[in-house]
Amino acid sequence: MRNVGHATWGWETIVQLWDYIGNNARSLTFLTYQHASLSFQTVLVGTLAAIVIAALVYRLPLVSALTLTSSRVALTIPSLALLALLIVPFGLGVTPSFLMLAFFAMLPVIGNAVVGLRSVPPAVVESARGIGLPRWRILLTVELPIAWPVILTGIRVSTQMIVGVAAIVAYVLGPGLGSLIFNGLARLGGANALESALTGTILIVIIALVFDALLVLLGRLTISKGLS
Repeated sequence: MRNVGHATWGWETIVQLWDYIGNNARSLTFLTYQHASLSFQTVLVGTLAAIVIAALVYRLPLVSALTLTSSRVALTIPSLALLALLIVPFGLGVTPSFLMLAFFAMLPVIGNAVVGLRSVPPAVVESARGIGLPRWRILLTVELPIAWPVILTGIRVSTQMIVGVAAIVAYVLGPGLGSLIFNGLARLGGANALESALTGTILIVIIALVFDALLVLLGRLTISKGLS
């Protein structure tokens, strides 16, 4: 009888969850778009900033070592603490949410970008210099393409982290699915509270899976077969 009861409870939960999704499809679609858009934009900005920083420091052993260490230490900063500090100058809403997420998105990519650029064989760089390429062209056409598989791995790690961390921006009235989760948890025992929290969590997992699949596809399209 106990097993039957558990099975019934599980089936009822699924039915209630499905009804909740159907009744709130428009708002769920909007929140999902907000969450995905915020995650994409912050990872993009963080990645560009990380690559620029890596390109500036990777030839300097001491500076690049300090950059690697700093990026790893910065990952230990509690995201809620940083978010709370950003509220003071920027207030609530999108701005502190974006800045916090972009900062954390940058950190995994910096390490991989520095490591990837430093691992480019010196003979390849010397060959490029030998044919008269300026330093900026060597970076763009030789070093970055060779380092790209390592950089892309960092982007994948960053994306998965940011999609999850983006839920906490609901604490400062930021956009996305975090509001569903925290509102549901705050109202546990009330109507649709569990369904709200579960739906938000499931949609975040789906976004993370879709983004990772797209990055895998990007890697297949952009990484030379000789490097993969």
